[in-house]
Amino acid sequence: MGNEEFIVREERLHYEGLFNVADLHKHIDEYFEEKGYDKCELKNAEIINDKGERFIDIVFEPWKKITDYAKVEFNVRLTIQDMKDVEVEKNGIKVVVQNGLVHFDFNVKVITDYENRWSDTRKQVFWRILADKFFLKEYTKQYYAEGMDDFKMLKYQIQSFLNMFKR
Repeated sequence: MGNEEFIVREERLHYEGLFNVADLHKHIDEYFEEKGYDKCELKNAEIINDKGERFIDIVFEPWKKITDYAKVEFNVRLTIQDMKDVEVEKNGIKVVVQNGLVHFDFNVKVITDYENRWSDTRKQVFWRILADKFFLKEYTKQYYAEGMDDFKMLKYQIQSFLNMFKR
């Protein structure tokens, strides 16, 4: 197995208020597509309780190959609690949006040697780690920087999108 290093671990984002769940999901998909990530949605579940409130749980795991040796992998969990449909007026037109609690959990990691070219023996693993830490340090810094930039931009995009619906 290649070497995995987290560059973001258990980062959280919370929001309470109005939003459009379909547009939020679409916005996240479009972001990852624009940045060149391959989409992988591990879970998409919705539960409706007796009061008509919905609970949504979605887990995304998009990844992007930076080189033949390194890739960036996100793990984004979106949970929405106590979601109800609400009718609001926007620019003189009545629109149905959702109101509820939105939670994001982010993990981002860089995986080097993900094709296990240098992981057959302990000696190869030792040389791979040595190369990553010392000889190829500038390259590995670039992998981490790219993953961190993509994370910061995703977080900014989500915050900007959710602020659109504040009254």
